[in-house]
Amino acid sequence: MRPAALDAPRIRASDRRFGLLLLAPSVLLLLLVGLFPLVYTLVVSFQQITLFEVDTSFAGLANYRMLLSDERLWESLLHTAILFSIALPLELALGLAMAQLFLERLPGRQIFIALLVLPTVIAPLVAGAVWRLLLDHRYGPVNQIVGWLWGEEAVLLWTVNPLLVYPAILMAEVWQWTPFMFLILLAALTNVDRSLTEAAEIDGAGFWLTFRKVVLPAIWPVMAVALLIRGLDLARIFDVVYALTGGGPGTMTETISIYTYVLGFRQFETSYTGAIAFLVIAILTVLVVGAVKRMGLAR
Repeated sequence: MRPAALDAPRIRASDRRFGLLLLAPSVLLLLLVGLFPLVYTLVVSFQQITLFEVDTSFAGLANYRMLLSDERLWESLLHTAILFSIALPLELALGLAMAQLFLERLPGRQIFIALLVLPTVIAPLVAGAVWRLLLDHRYGPVNQIVGWLWGEEAVLLWTVNPLLVYPAILMAEVWQWTPFMFLILLAALTNVDRSLTEAAEIDGAGFWLTFRKVVLPAIWPVMAVALLIRGLDLARIFDVVYALTGGGPGTMTETISIYTYVLGFRQFETSYTGAIAFLVIAILTVLVVGAVKRMGLAR
């Protein structure tokens, strides 16, 4: 008789093959849903498909060469970078401050947390439409409040005035997504070992020193993931800007997502849109890899 120990590797190999067989349909479905559109877009980007012409012959790098001279494309990337560089630090700072405030056992804490989280469950397009009504120069309550504080009627064209469109977008974006950062950071702060902070206080460390030397290193992995998630979301910002300004005035607030939408679904420059998509993918890949290494998330 064969010892049971000799049959164990064969049983484990059989179980592994059976497990892979069970996973195969799911993996194939994911590849079909996720990989096929990506490959198809890459193929289309080397063709010349437009509203008036369906040329599926190989066009070489013609679409990619057009990217270099497309000023509107680079302006849209700049607009996206401006919103990214302002909104992300604001959401982090406000979310962290709110999390620190609600770390204490306040009366009605659970109710207030539930109310604060409500903006994140609203569809971004709906949130943008709501803020457009709030900022309306004739009937919006924001202008009325500004007028009360200013002492006279205020007519601020938030979605038209070039000096006010970015503050309007940032107000809507920060209002909706700061609670997301707040929730994640509150969970991280709740799990910080209190014995460490108490030991720092006993040693005479103040709040800021304790936060910088004890709390921040403890919550950094969670904070880094939250920054990465929000950063990727901000890089493709579309709904709020489209609902508030439509990319205007002119193309002043047109982000890369809005520009791609205009080219692909209004002007039907299908192949050129595919080239832009892969340019954005390349840029985001480089930035994400750099951020992951910088944040110490890659081990």
